Amino acid sequence: MASTRTTALPMQTDVLIVGAGPAGLTLAAGLTQLGVDHVLIERADSVQPGAKAAFVQPRALEYLDRVGVADRLVAAGIRGHHFSVHDGARTLLRGSYDNLDTPFPMMLLVSQQTTEEHLNRRLTELGGMVHRRHKLITFSPDFPGVTAAVAAPDGSVRAVYARYLIGADGVYSRVRSTAGIAFPGKAREQLFALADVRLEPGSASVLEDTTFFFSSEGMLLTSPLADGQHRVVASVPPGSKAPTAEETETLLATRGPRQGGPKVVEVITASTYHVQERVAERLSDGPVFLLGDAAHTHSPAGGQGMNTGIQDAGNLAWKLHAVLTGFAPEGLLDTYHGERHPVASGLVAFTSQITSLATMRDPELCRRRNDIIAAAAKAPGITDWLARRLSQLDISYATEPADGTYHVGQRVSPALVPAAGLDWNLALPNPSTGPTESGRTGPLNFQFVDGLETPLLIRPDGYLAAHGVPTDPHAVLANLASYLPGGPTR
Repeated sequence: MASTRTTALPMQTDVLIVGAGPAGLTLAAGLTQLGVDHVLIERADSVQPGAKAAFVQPRALEYLDRVGVADRLVAAGIRGHHFSVHDGARTLLRGSYDNLDTPFPMMLLVSQQTTEEHLNRRLTELGGMVHRRHKLITFSPDFPGVTAAVAAPDGSVRAVYARYLIGADGVYSRVRSTAGIAFPGKAREQLFALADVRLEPGSASVLEDTTFFFSSEGMLLTSPLADGQHRVVASVPPGSKAPTAEETETLLATRGPRQGGPKVVEVITASTYHVQERVAERLSDGPVFLLGDAAHTHSPAGGQGMNTGIQDAGNLAWKLHAVLTGFAPEGLLDTYHGERHPVASGLVAFTSQITSLATMRDPELCRRRNDIIAAAAKAPGITDWLARRLSQLDISYATEPADGTYHVGQRVSPALVPAAGLDWNLALPNPSTGPTESGRTGPLNFQFVDGLETPLLIRPDGYLAAHGVPTDPHAVLANLASYLPGGPTR
C-alpha cells in the first residue's frame, strides 16, 4: 500500500527520483536505508492495478533481500521451479531453477502490483515516502546539479534543486527526453495480447510450469500467478482487441497442449501491446541518470525487464551514497553507465532472439526450429546455462571470463557469503585458532565463512570488489576507497 503522508515538497534535495515504479521504489528504499536525502515523485495517485511484469528472478530477489523485501515478496507469490518449451503436448525443453547457487532458487511468480506494494511498504518503514500526484514539467542545469519544475496536485509549480536527478519514469521518460538522450532501437510490428485469467478448476494441470508453446499458429506463453490466476501472452493479428474469455480459450486450444484444453472462466485483465526494443544511448549525462524502462525496453520474453531495473537501482544506490558522503570521488558515478549499459544491450539482444524464434509462422521453419531446440536440450549443461541466464545470476562486471577463480566485478553468491544489508562485506576464512566473531566497523561488515580460501571484499550490491585483501577489518576499511570500481584493482 502506498504511503498517504502529504509532506510538502522540499525546495532542495541531494537526489530527486522521478517515477515510483519498481526501479524508482527500489532506489528510494536503498537510499533511505543508506541515509541519503532524496525526494521521490510520482504522477499516479496510487500503485496501479494490473499484473504487468509477473516474474521476479533470483538475482533481483538477492538484492531485494538487502533492502528487506525479499522474504515478504516470496510469501506473497508462487515459487516457480521449472520452465518449459513445448510444441503442443511435445516437450522440447524443460529446465529447472532448483540447482542454482542462490538462497532464492526460484522464478517468483508475483504481479508487479504486489511487488510495488511491498516496496512501498518497506520504504515507509524505513522512513521514506512517495510524493504522489506530482509531475515533472522540466528541468535545467544548475551547476553542479539541476533545478526541476514540479507540478503539485493543486496545480502549483515548485522549483526543486537536486544535486542528482534520476529518471525512473518509464518508456516515455520526460527526464530522458529533456536531457536530450537518444533512445535508439525499433518497435516490432507484431502485436501481442495479454490476459490474466482464472481457469476452470482441474483444467490447468497441464500449465503448471512457465511454458512457451512454439507453434506455427503463433507464439503462446502461459504461467501460473498468485491467487489462482494464470497469465496468457500470445502473438495476435494486427488490429486485434484485448482478448475475451472465449478468444483466450481458443488461443490455448490451438497453440497450447491441445489435449484437454483449459477452460477460461474469468478474465481479470486483458490488453494488447507492441514490443519496443530500445536502449538509451547513455545512462547518464552529468548529474542526470536513467534506470529501468527509461533506460531500456524490450520484449517481456523471459521475464527480464523489471528485474533489470531493480538491479540498475542496486548498482546506483551505493554509488550515490559513496559520492554524496565524500567517501568516493565523483568519477565513481561514471561506472554506472560502464557497468549497466552492456547489461541492458545484452538483455535486449537476448529477448529479441527469443521473440524472433517464438513468432516464426512458416510451418517448415517451425518444425526445424522445434527439432533443433529438442536436440539442443539433450546436450549436457544447456538447460543449466539457460536457467542461469534467465535468473540473471550470470550477470558480471568482470573483464575476465568466468573460469572458477575470483575476478573483480563478478557476483558473489549470498549462499556462500550471506548478505549484510547495504554494507560493504568482508568475508574471512575461518582461522584455525583465535576469535571468529562477526562484527561491523563503520560501513564495513565482516564475517567468517566456512570453506573460504581467501578474504573477499564485497560491494553493497553483492559484486566482488577485491580478493586476497588483509584479514584485519580496520586495515581494509582504511583503504576501502582503493577498491572502488574504476580504480586500481587488487
